[in-house]
Amino acid sequence: MPATWSLITKINHKESSPMSKKLTPSCLIPLQGAQNFRDMGGLRTEDGRTVKKNLLFRAAELTDLTPEDICQLEAIGFKNIFDYRNRGEAELRPDPVIRQAVNTRVPANEADEHAPHVTIEQMFANGQNKMFTQEMMLQLYTRLPMGNAAYRQLMKLLQTPETNLPLVHHCAGGRDRTGVGSMIILLTLGVSYKTVMEDYLLSNVMLETYHQETYERIAKYVSIEELLVIQDTMELQEPYLDASMNSIVDTYKTFHRYLEAEFGIDATARQRIQNYCLE
Repeated sequence: MPATWSLITKINHKESSPMSKKLTPSCLIPLQGAQNFRDMGGLRTEDGRTVKKNLLFRAAELTDLTPEDICQLEAIGFKNIFDYRNRGEAELRPDPVIRQAVNTRVPANEADEHAPHVTIEQMFANGQNKMFTQEMMLQLYTRLPMGNAAYRQLMKLLQTPETNLPLVHHCAGGRDRTGVGSMIILLTLGVSYKTVMEDYLLSNVMLETYHQETYERIAKYVSIEELLVIQDTMELQEPYLDASMNSIVDTYKTFHRYLEAEFGIDATARQRIQNYCLE
């Protein structure tokens, strides 16, 4: 029996993760046509400095930005818009032009680059939804930070911040692919992993409406029990990001070695990035 919307509403009013409540939404950029658009500035580093505001931003897809939104973003002076989505996603929902910003798209999940875009309705019609499990998400997060062309290009931009920032990086919801990219950036700047996790989980709060709309669409195809399982899988949770961090540590032992091996960022380059992006 399909789930009902009244039950979905109850499901989605579960208490949010305590970690996600520690960060206030003051980092949210209020836009009419984009969700989860956040300034990564304001976060404290382990040495007591703070990430500068108006340099680094993360977001969900930007397709529906209004003219007023674009004016607001143009005032920030963006130099780069970095898109992690695959070709099908980007062609269906293209990024807008924001004055002088350079639009770059490198898929974070390269295996999906040439896959056609699949709607929720198509996913359930052909049974692909059965592949959406917590184990699948853990495997995705384990793979994402390793040998990834998207993050290599992102970090190449970060290595010359004076010419490439301000920058916004985004995917569809600004949560998974963007979450791992944000982790790499913030750890490079010296933000603690605990704070990185708080920033990651904040997407559950910022995307509450987005998630509810998704569950409403799914409810037509599944039972209440199945919907609960899907929600438990979809909600961002600590083990997902931990899988990315564990992958880095298991392979390279330290984050510093990871930075140097994957991106060519040694101690001198990292200090230069920090000096520009921190205050």
